[in-house]
Amino acid sequence: MKKHKIGMTLSLVLAAGTLLGACGKSNDGDKAGKDGNKEKAFSVAMVTDIGGVDDKSFNQSSWEGLQNFGKENGLTKGKGGYDYLASKSDADYTTNLNKLARQGFDLVYAIGFLMPAAVEEIANQQKDSKFAIVDAEVKLPNVASILFKEQEAGFLAGVAAAQTTKSNHIGFIGGMDVPVIERFQSGFLAGVKASKPEVQVDVQFAGAFDKAELGQAIASKMYSSGADVIFHAAGATGVGLFKEANDRKKKDPSKEFWAIGVDRDQADMGQNVVLTSAIKRVDVAVKDLSTKTKDGHFPGGEVTLYGLAEDGVGLAPINANAANKADIEASVKDWIEKIKSGTIKVPGTRDELKSFNPQK
Repeated sequence: MKKHKIGMTLSLVLAAGTLLGACGKSNDGDKAGKDGNKEKAFSVAMVTDIGGVDDKSFNQSSWEGLQNFGKENGLTKGKGGYDYLASKSDADYTTNLNKLARQGFDLVYAIGFLMPAAVEEIANQQKDSKFAIVDAEVKLPNVASILFKEQEAGFLAGVAAAQTTKSNHIGFIGGMDVPVIERFQSGFLAGVKASKPEVQVDVQFAGAFDKAELGQAIASKMYSSGADVIFHAAGATGVGLFKEANDRKKKDPSKEFWAIGVDRDQADMGQNVVLTSAIKRVDVAVKDLSTKTKDGHFPGGEVTLYGLAEDGVGLAPINANAANKADIEASVKDWIEKIKSGTIKVPGTRDELKSFNPQK
């Protein structure tokens, strides 16, 4: 009887120990699982404007930033990782934003100034979702806004163009006449004025960001009228500029037909014609904001501004074939220091440009 009681007691102790051990393992597993899921669950996606993800410019730079963020965080392309939806028309903006939010992406980007109305509509409907918009401001607690000092990049492009031209005649092709492009234009004209005020600048807006044939037609007219350097801030429309410059260079290699790119380093659009590019680091901004959000620091309802000081804009390397490459680089470096130190403030509007004095 005594032996039987001892055996029963021992069995109960072992059973309790097994149960407690099982509970302990279960709790540890749940914790690890939750921690693991927390890391893996963060996902991010973007909606392009009508220029498309391979526009060689703005959308492409945004997608590159998203890809870099995804790869660095062990994410895969697709639902639950990082992804994008391309918009073929304005009507797609709300549909695409809503679709990504419903798919459970933790952060959804709207790429471009054309989408504030769509973002506001969907953000009000999907209040538990987080959104970010590039190149526009939406004042809602679940929307972060990203803006750039495009005028500072445009200014440096203007300096490079003014010091490169031999005809004292250059051109500017804008996509649409909107604040973002006005900042590029104002900065560019200010850079020309600061570097070589006697240079003539032709300015024309295409009225679209996805019409390469229109960009080529405008570039052709400018080159034919004597311009030897043309800067574009026109998205996929600017692809036409590069085609025209390359075509002319092939026909007459002895003449200079320089083109200046925008948003990303567009040197790959023509090694004999691309002088430099006014870089707008959308990729840096997208990656930066994604990281902040992932770490629990989503700047909802705020505007994050990226300029030269934040490494958000800049100028790509000067083409090695430029006759006075070293002089251009030295001048650009000097102006960068003046802008960063606040010695000069680059105008961001045409009204500010009227009173701009580079000597102040």
